[in-house]
Parts: sequence; C-alpha cells; structure tokens
Amino acid sequence: MSRVARLGAFIIVTLVALAAGIFIIGSKEYLFSSTYQIKSQFDNVIGLAQGADVRVGGVHSGTVHSILLPHRPGDKIIVVMDVNRSTHEILKKDSVASIETEGLLGNQYVAVSFGSAGAADLNNGDMIAAEPPLEMSDLLKKTSGILDSSQLALGNVTQATSHLNSVAEKIDTGQGSVGALVNDKALYANLQKTTATLQDTVAHAEVGVTDFQDNMEALKHNFFLSGYFKKRGYQDASELTANEVERLPSQEPVKTFTFPARELFDGHDSAKLKNGKSLNPGGEYLAGNDFGIAVITASAGMEGDTQKDLVLTEARAAVVREYLVEHYGFDDDHVKTLGQGKQSGPGSEKDGGTIQILIYPAGTEVPPVKQSPGATATKAVSTPASASADATPKP
Repeated sequence: MSRVARLGAFIIVTLVALAAGIFIIGSKEYLFSSTYQIKSQFDNVIGLAQGADVRVGGVHSGTVHSILLPHRPGDKIIVVMDVNRSTHEILKKDSVASIETEGLLGNQYVAVSFGSAGAADLNNGDMIAAEPPLEMSDLLKKTSGILDSSQLALGNVTQATSHLNSVAEKIDTGQGSVGALVNDKALYANLQKTTATLQDTVAHAEVGVTDFQDNMEALKHNFFLSGYFKKRGYQDASELTANEVERLPSQEPVKTFTFPARELFDGHDSAKLKNGKSLNPGGEYLAGNDFGIAVITASAGMEGDTQKDLVLTEARAAVVREYLVEHYGFDDDHVKTLGQGKQSGPGSEKDGGTIQILIYPAGTEVPPVKQSPGATATKAVSTPASASADATPKP
C-alpha cells in the first residue's frame, strides 16, 4: 500500500473515532436527544456544578444546563435542567427538586421526585418547588454536639461508678450502719432473733383473738349473763346488717304497715320483742300476696346517743324481720331491713320511734346491701315473692 493510501486510511479511522466520541458524549449530555427544560430555585447550591446529573427516581435522566445567580440579594439561585422527554409522563408540576450528594463526600446532583397522578403536566421552562439542601457543616456541628453530650454522660457514669466503688469499699471495711450489719455477725444474729420473737408475738396474738371470740360466745350462753342478751333482744351484733339495704327503693310502696316502737319492744332502749302479735297484719299480707320486695324500717326518737340509736334501730328491724320469717311462709330473700337511727316526725318523741313494713311491687329496683360495699348497680326483682301452700301463722 502506498504512503498516500495509508495516510488516507488513518484520516478516515480518526474521523470515525471522533464522530463516535461526539455521539457518545452527546448521548450523555442529551445533545442529540429530545429534551425539555425545567427550573428550580435554591438559597444555596452547595457545590452543584453545571453539567451535573439530574436523576429521576435514582435514574440518570438529564443534566444541569446552567446555574443562574440572582440579580438582587433577596432573590434565589435558579438551576436550569435539561430533562429527557421520556420523563414527561412521571414529572408533574408538584414534583420537587433537591440537591443530593453521592455518598458522604461525593459529587452533588439534582434529584427530582415523581409527581402525583392528578397534577398538571410540566411544560418547557416551568418552575418546580425545591427542598433546601443538607449542608455538611450543619451535620458536623450536630454530630459534634452529640459527641460532646455523650462524653459528658460518660463522665457522669464514671463519677457514679467511682461513688459506688467508694460505698462498696466502706461496706466491706465495716464502716457505717450497713457495713456494721453486713460484717457484724452478732448484730445479724440479734436481728434474726428479734424477727423470730415478733413472729411468735403475732402468732400468740392471733390465738388470743380466737380465744376471746370463743369466750364471748360462751358468755352469751352463760346463765348469769344470758339475761343481758335477752334484754337487748339479740346476741350477735355482726348479724344486724346482714340483710340491710343502704336506702329505700325509689318507687312508692303498694302497702305500708306502721307500728309504734313502744307497743312492740320491752323498753325504750331495747330490741327485745314483747308483743309480736301486733305484727300479724303485716305478716299475713306478706304471706297472702305477691310482692317484689319488703323493707322493714326502724327509727328512734330525737333523744339519746346518735350512734347507739342507729345500732338500736338496726337491731329492731332485724328482730322484726326474724319474727315475720319464722311465723309466716314467704321468700325471705325478698325481705330487707333499714335502721334509720334518729328520725323526727309526728309521734316520734312520744312513741320512742316507729317500725314500718313497706311493701313494693314486683320489678322494684333493690338498693345495694350495706354489707356488700363492692355492689355498684341495683338489681330488679323479676320474680315476685308468692304465698306458699302453708302460708299461715305458725304457733
């Protein structure tokens, strides 16, 4: 091959290589692709350069065409981007541009977010919103503050550990009350002995309480003391409120029987029933009629000790209930009591109080019983107390 032919071949190969390089670079810079321009404004571009990547969803989709400084101090920097036409369907007017960094110290690029489906399409030259870039200096300052706080906390932990070591050392050497307790075996033995003595004392006290209760029960049946219990009308005070309600039902009673206390009981301060037959009209009505609930109330006059009168009325109501239950056949679950203590009213002073049998219809709401403090809701009596087959006075 002649020299001229070789020179011609070299020139042709060089031109082909040059053209290929131009097309490769142009493809990267979108010189020969269909593009459109969008803009965004930033207060600071933190090292972003002309020709930097524009990425949509992390994919290289354009380049930074130019960066325009503001004309006035209050204006922002405008970044003009050439974006591939293929992104036109996913970039909308509500897309947002932000300046990101590749890795921790890499090059800056512009990331553009997808727009929403209902937003308007972008036109050539449209301006989109921007997010302020994260400045590494601010990040380093925050990191430095965190490190300072960590060092301070570590110093506090070290100081606390030192104090604990000092306390432990004093305990080991027997200093202070705790150290003496730990190291002095005699003191520890005395403490154990004292604890055992306290346990024995508590056990003896429990036995004493049981013995006292047994003695009191025996006294109730003692020949010389039984008259005391008979006079007051009851033996066990704990049973006085077994069937006592906190208040009367809100409904009106269908029947009321009222008896002067002086006609029923042995004395003004006694709950011993002397004339139970006076209660027969009330008992006969309860035995012969359906009812929801019956409440036996007892009240005292306005004279005397308030607390004693309250206990007295509770006892009288319980004694009347016991008489009616023993002499007439009806469901005693439907019969409650209520000691009202001192009550003013016509005849209360003269009669020393009154006894009432208040009878309510079926479906009446029953107030909570006093001995059940956990009860918070009332219940309705759905089944009336009906007369039994042998609902007649018992001899």
